[in-house]
Amino acid sequence: MSTQGEPASRKVARELRLKIENGSLPPGSQLPSERTIASQYEIARTTATEAIRLLEQEGLVVRMHGKGNFVRSEKPLIRLGGDRYSKKFRGGPTPFRRECEKAGLTPRIEVLAVDRAQPPEDIAALLRVDSGSKSTLRRSNHYFANDEPLQVVTTYIPWVIAEGTALTQRKQVGKDGIYGRLEERGHLMMTISEEVTSRMPDVIEKELLQIPAGTPVLEVLHTSFDQDKVPFEATRFVLRGDRNGLLYQLSVD
Repeated sequence: MSTQGEPASRKVARELRLKIENGSLPPGSQLPSERTIASQYEIARTTATEAIRLLEQEGLVVRMHGKGNFVRSEKPLIRLGGDRYSKKFRGGPTPFRRECEKAGLTPRIEVLAVDRAQPPEDIAALLRVDSGSKSTLRRSNHYFANDEPLQVVTTYIPWVIAEGTALTQRKQVGKDGIYGRLEERGHLMMTISEEVTSRMPDVIEKELLQIPAGTPVLEVLHTSFDQDKVPFEATRFVLRGDRNGLLYQLSVD
């Protein structure tokens, strides 16, 4: 395909893209500075900046404020396993802490909000509660690994189940996390349903997760069912698409 008349920024972006694709610039490596690129290709620095922006829009490059521009890493930082709720892990770290430890990372969780809330219509339908009243407890948490923001997680529990428990308090809820407290209320997780979608982040998500331009999020909508097949908890996970992965192993009937 002819490149005659192609803007200089696109020519430079194309050459850098080839270096990324052939491994000359491997995942995680730092690109030359924009000043260096401008000198190497004999272009204006603003043109070099535009070339980097084009690669960023393609999801190939990540800008890290104060550090430089880097080739996007291929491997996710955290991989959510299909067995993360297994009873074999009861009594140990919560799922996110366990996943961080497995990856050699230091987890941190910030509680963003705990309140009695009117649920979104999709959550209300899943939990079989009223969408027009404050029928749920809402807990929103911000998850970090090595101080890098990775997930925003919002859990909804029917208020009739959560009322009077430690779940209503703005703090970590103790051993086995929320599921330990829900078991104490007589709701054992026996079955789960998870719907996974990919989309672009909204403004708040982009800010909270410090999402690079052109990077989508994974949204996982999780529902827990108890021993009586009653839905007792629904959680919306919003995950940075470049730093999280999903792994499911399912039986085939």
